[in-house]
Amino acid sequence: MALLFHDDDYDLRTRQTGFRRYRQLLSFYGFHWWKVGMLTLLGSLPLVIGIVLSVLYSSLLILLPASLLGGMILGPFLAALYDAVMRGLRYSPDNWWRCYLRSWKQNGKASLLPGALLGLLLGSYAFMFYVAWMLNLRQDARSVIACLLSGLLLILINTLYWPQLVLFELSGFDRIRNIILFSAKYFRRVLGVTLLQLFYWGLYLLFAPWSLLLLPLLGVWFIVFLSELLLYDRLDAELKINERFLELEGAPFEDETDTENPDTF
Repeated sequence: MALLFHDDDYDLRTRQTGFRRYRQLLSFYGFHWWKVGMLTLLGSLPLVIGIVLSVLYSSLLILLPASLLGGMILGPFLAALYDAVMRGLRYSPDNWWRCYLRSWKQNGKASLLPGALLGLLLGSYAFMFYVAWMLNLRQDARSVIACLLSGLLLILINTLYWPQLVLFELSGFDRIRNIILFSAKYFRRVLGVTLLQLFYWGLYLLFAPWSLLLLPLLGVWFIVFLSELLLYDRLDAELKINERFLELEGAPFEDETDTENPDTF
């Protein structure tokens, strides 16, 4: 079963549904997403190094600037990853590297602030958990629930904010409003995707450092793809993603030369 490699049984002109769509997308776009995911991991190194140094020296003076700066560096990389995944979900035949550079040009500036906020929150979580572990602080049920809920909220916002950032020119207020309305309308689906991501990253933390060996293979890209795949039909219904891009870019595969070689995506 071709999950990460090209499969001639799944022509992109014929859109599949259900698990066959999952296979089809991974068959054609999986390797390209993996390459973008590796670049995203490289972009996260300044943030990771800054958080590790702040933890080792138990210094908030290192944590705050390192998290903000590291998050700002990560922002354009993360935006480019979401852009690549969303292009694949609407079956874009464009070359992945050209799209990657285009994303940096279009979304680089807009991604700096949300990247900085994300870096600050991730750094704060890491520092807080390290201090609690070092001091052997007892956590009551309310503290654990509060941590889980705040983590779920962060994942939810992150899952729905970045696709809007790379797809549409909206204000931050409009993006947050869309997140609230979309989450209220599709509460069970959004909650399920959020819990899936929490479980995914929880496994990485639970089985670290051995689980880190999977980062070069799955890294960030796979859970981003899986989450957005599960939400895409609802997002398209509310935001008219395919309709807008058909107006702007036309129907995919109009040029037959774009699909002769799948490596030209």
